[in-house]
Amino acid sequence: MTTKKYDKNVSPVGWYVASVLMRLEWDDENKSNLNRRCLAWENTILIKAKSPSQAYAKAIKEGKFQEEGGDIWEVDNEARKAKWRFEGLTSLLPIYDELEDGAEIIWTPHENRSVKKVKSWVKPKEQLQVFSKDE
Repeated sequence: MTTKKYDKNVSPVGWYVASVLMRLEWDDENKSNLNRRCLAWENTILIKAKSPSQAYAKAIKEGKFQEEGGDIWEVDNEARKAKWRFEGLTSLLPIYDELEDGAEIIWTPHENRSVKKVKSWVKPKEQLQVFSKDE
């Protein structure tokens, strides 16, 4: 019996999941002050690629594509100009299963946690993001 060798960093099904970090930047803010507060979004996207390098390149391209400039936002009844800035990737992971109902695409190990703590992470249906009534 031979065991099949695989590279844990390469998706056998050609799919990767990337987290793209975007930040809203005001045109009139002090850009040299790295301690200023901002709004940031971490967008998780699917990438079809033949290798981790190709997945990385495609995720970077997608992040840059998500940059938007020159939007006018109303803040406290004042119009301000802002743009979304692509900061980079926070994660790039291979997917091991074919995409179908029940396919595992991401997992997170939680070691040495109490049962009480683990049970506290479970949310009732109404508290799951997909059922949120927030706009």
